[in-house]
Amino acid sequence: MSYSVRALFAVLLVLSVFGCAQGTKTVPVSGVVTLDSKPLAEANLTFQPATEGKIAGAGSFAFTDANGAYSLRTADSDQPGAVVGKHRVEIRLVVPSYDGDPAKRPPAKTLPAKYNNQTELQFDVPAGGTDKANFDLKSK
Repeated sequence: MSYSVRALFAVLLVLSVFGCAQGTKTVPVSGVVTLDSKPLAEANLTFQPATEGKIAGAGSFAFTDANGAYSLRTADSDQPGAVVGKHRVEIRLVVPSYDGDPAKRPPAKTLPAKYNNQTELQFDVPAGGTDKANFDLKSK
């Protein structure tokens, strides 16, 4: 292999690695989830990059607190944030554990499928991150 071909290969390799690293940049993302305008506690959020055939990075997740607030963490390395770009968002209620009589178990609360299995939710994570990734869900 000639010197010029090796140099070109090295430049292309560096550019491809640099390009992939930029595509997977993570930034802080937080917000509040409400259900019928009331804070939604104990919900699990997942943000999955909308890739369109490209590797865009790992998804992110979070759990809401009593005020419906959350901060995303990456699924692969448990670091704060999410990948920059468009995401498919799913929100589910956390199913509490129950050790009592199964006949007396309260019915599990669920959200409409348009927020989880058949989600219609999307969010575009800006390059600078955001603390306004808010979702106001409706029970009906």
